[in-house]
Amino acid sequence: MKVRDIMSRDPVCCLPTDTAQQVAELMRQRNIGSVPVIIDRDSRKLVGMITDRDLCCGVVAAGLDPKTARIEKFVSPEVVSCRDGENIAKCEKAMQEHQVRRIPIVDGEDRVIGVVAQADVALMETPEKASKTVAEISRPQRPGVAA
Repeated sequence: MKVRDIMSRDPVCCLPTDTAQQVAELMRQRNIGSVPVIIDRDSRKLVGMITDRDLCCGVVAAGLDPKTARIEKFVSPEVVSCRDGENIAKCEKAMQEHQVRRIPIVDGEDRVIGVVAQADVALMETPEKASKTVAEISRPQRPGVAA
């Protein structure tokens, strides 16, 4: 099975120039914890990911004003992505290796066309395999530090 068979299609995306408040509101409305960041709305070229943790630690904890803080400074530029033609096993392995719960799916021109979440993969697996995937994604990177 391919990632295109389970991905959420045409995901909501944001721009590097969006404010933390705009992105946080988008996350609240859609009940999501991360958003692909694209260079512009026309090309939808993936340039990073922003998470609720990025907003909390980078903006709120630093005492910045979410109404004016642009997310470009807090975007994770090292994005793990998969192509729409790749199989689910490769996507699951990438989630485990990089300890990420959501992976943007891009087409041949790096345009964001979908997102595969840990839950999407878990629903396709046996309970034992899903448990292994969740454990690998969630394992602490350092002793005593939660993922």
